[in-house]
Amino acid sequence: MADQLTIMAVHAHPDDEVISTGGILAQYAAEGIRTVLVTCTNGEQGDAPGGIKPGEPGHDPNAVRAQRLSELQESAALLGIEHVELLGYRDSGMDGWEGNRDPEAFWNIPVEQSAARLADLMRQYRPQVVVTYDENGNYGHPDHIQANRVALAAAAATDIPDKFYYTAIPRERSREMFATLRAQGMIDQDPPDDFGTPEEQITTVVDVAAYTQRKVKALEAHASQGDSVPFLRMPAELQQLMFATESFVRHTNRVAAAPARETDLFAGLR
Repeated sequence: MADQLTIMAVHAHPDDEVISTGGILAQYAAEGIRTVLVTCTNGEQGDAPGGIKPGEPGHDPNAVRAQRLSELQESAALLGIEHVELLGYRDSGMDGWEGNRDPEAFWNIPVEQSAARLADLMRQYRPQVVVTYDENGNYGHPDHIQANRVALAAAAATDIPDKFYYTAIPRERSREMFATLRAQGMIDQDPPDDFGTPEEQITTVVDVAAYTQRKVKALEAHASQGDSVPFLRMPAELQQLMFATESFVRHTNRVAAAPARETDLFAGLR
């Protein structure tokens, strides 16, 4: 019997599942495709209840972990994600934070150790499609970079995924969005020149407009991190514009029928 069509998204923290993959996870789940979310860390370096930042008095990593994992379960339910797997590593924090030096932080765990655990999950679920961040973690976050390394190593060790994708933020479209937000007084700066992925490198754009409001609800489920989720403060029409499509770079592919430009991560597989 052929393996059930399955997508596995490998993310670093609770809430990462929504922005770049919430639409595809919701859409594929609705189509009957098995959806598997692997979250590598518990998000301890997020905001504590009351908006207390890491390093500030009263920031309790244990309380943050409990809150964020509870929010993750709510978000996953809203998106219809069938399986949520937690690797349970400690959040490393942003590049340069004190948490980077914690020996138990995900960033400091040997890649082969984490990859072996992820490989076991790949053998269990046998995903034809795996999605994670690019080599720079999309914007340089240590845990995102580590998730990329671990996912690539697990895929190579198992030889299971037929297609492996990196999430992408289209550079040109993101500049337009930043300009719109700045004009409305919601931000006061432009993105770095190298922010996002050049359009010519993007191989796959999936229309997930039908699931925009579900993505917004899933983001709202991560209420404790509201300060770092500016998308929730956007007018509804901008949310619709921003969330209506999700873009990817196809890193590896062994499906002969897959077209060069895709509108479906399972192109050539169904």
